[in-house]
Amino acid sequence: MSTPLSILTVCLGNICRSPTAEATLREAAEDAGLQVHIDSAGTGAWHLGNPPDARMRAAAADVGLTIDGLAQRVDLAALQEADLVLAMDRSNLRDLEHVADGAGVDTPIVLFRDFDPDATGTAEVPDPYYGGPDGFAEVVEICRRTSQRLVDALAAGGVEAALTARREDA
Repeated sequence: MSTPLSILTVCLGNICRSPTAEATLREAAEDAGLQVHIDSAGTGAWHLGNPPDARMRAAAADVGLTIDGLAQRVDLAALQEADLVLAMDRSNLRDLEHVADGAGVDTPIVLFRDFDPDATGTAEVPDPYYGGPDGFAEVVEICRRTSQRLVDALAAGGVEAALTARREDA
């Protein structure tokens, strides 16, 4: 039996975007019958040990999605163990690449929305933290469609196939 693929989603505080991406990836993988280990983390330490933002959990619950877990900070071991790291925005992407490059980690690190069929350019998952309920609902929608496309590509051929299947303008 082979080891399941491991994916890490990363945002700033690990209470809004990355746990939502984690939950939607898990949902899509389960629906596809794909064995994948999915985790999330943040580049910052402000919310360590806290559950996902209540507004994010409410927006997810409105569409039948459960978001759980406790905020954790990304570390070198998590980057080394992952087969694919998905950053929610360019700032987190740069931070992750800096850590990985400095430690010689060769895990692919890309923007999550590189797989979003509705995005163009180097699209980011918007941070809903300082906004209203619509921003949280938008993040759930973005994460669901992006996760579905990514899981479809993973099921078709693993990480290499998924990276090849990224949007052409990403």
